[in-house]
Amino acid sequence: MFRAITKLNLVTQIFIALILGIIVAFVFPQSASYVSILGELFIKALKSVAPILVFVLVISAITNYQPANNKQIRYIFILYAIGTLLAASSAVVASLLFPSELNLKHAYDAATQPPSDVGQVLKGLLISFIDNPVHALANANFIGVLAWAIGIGIAIRHASDTTKQVIRDFSNSIAFIISLVIKCAPIGIFGLVVVSIVEAGVDAIKNYLHVLLILLATMAFVALVINPFMVALVIRRNPYPLVLTCLKDSGITAFFTRSSAANIPVNLALADRMGVDKSLYSIAVPLGSSINMAGAAVTITILTMATIHTLGMQVDLFSMFLLCIVSALSACGVAGVAGGSLLLVPLACSLFGISSDIAMQVVTVGMVISILQDSTETALNSSTDVLFVIAADQAMKQKQGISISE
Repeated sequence: MFRAITKLNLVTQIFIALILGIIVAFVFPQSASYVSILGELFIKALKSVAPILVFVLVISAITNYQPANNKQIRYIFILYAIGTLLAASSAVVASLLFPSELNLKHAYDAATQPPSDVGQVLKGLLISFIDNPVHALANANFIGVLAWAIGIGIAIRHASDTTKQVIRDFSNSIAFIISLVIKCAPIGIFGLVVVSIVEAGVDAIKNYLHVLLILLATMAFVALVINPFMVALVIRRNPYPLVLTCLKDSGITAFFTRSSAANIPVNLALADRMGVDKSLYSIAVPLGSSINMAGAAVTITILTMATIHTLGMQVDLFSMFLLCIVSALSACGVAGVAGGSLLLVPLACSLFGISSDIAMQVVTVGMVISILQDSTETALNSSTDVLFVIAADQAMKQKQGISISE
């Protein structure tokens, strides 16, 4: 039976762990003290790999980035950036309208003080930026890790191709370790679910469902309102036929594959069928699968805001604006593994002085709801990739008076 379960995909394994955790919590509540070690070990593993993940991913992305000369690709890049930022902003608004709270162990005992004003936020950012790199990695100071990664990445851009290949290989190695940790998610989630339900009762399940509904609703809003609005500004006509085509032909496939990279061939075929120039979509679609992460920005923002509400923190509008920017930038560096966006939640939480211990518990909450969250996130990310490429191509053809394929 164990071998059969291990052959199932991660989503099915997490679902089984979730059901077993609920059953064990109600039938054998006394077991919580024994299985809690499973959740603690999983949180510790995530806490260990997250700082080095951010560090290596950012260095690799900057080192190996090749700027495009094509003006259309730059235009698509702008659409990607604006769309991701608007998605993060929508997540902030949704979190304010429908605040979520999480069941976090020792959350209320944590020595977390909300920033009192804008000056304190900026001061904290500056101090974190100039932290010693070894200290930043050891203490999960994600702002400091990000600053050093950017600096080193820019410096290595002038290095030899061999050095860049070493960085790329090292990044792949870290991604492999992350994938091993993620494979342990069902075991960790089982322990966390048992402990959460025993300690908080049915309220724990309600909180999971509430956060999941806010995430899914916000992603649907981005797909059906924000994206059509942006496309309408670009192509100057009804955007919904194009939006729905991309959701149907790209989003549904991505929902089940749960991988933007695996959905690249689908998007390339759709762009070709829509008459997009091959020299454009062959570059822009793979680029989008790496940096266009509206769904990831929504996930990072909503889980961070839920943590803020749980801790009873009060944050100002400027801090929320910073959160939108950090979430959008973080989303561009999401690891190419299932649940990769969740591993960047601590980076956003660090803006508000939230400890790594608390942030990693939030990551595990995201793992619990990832059965639907990650699939929907990928569907939004991938369908938006090809949507903006087709829209930019059609806008150019309209200016040139060329007929457009329907």
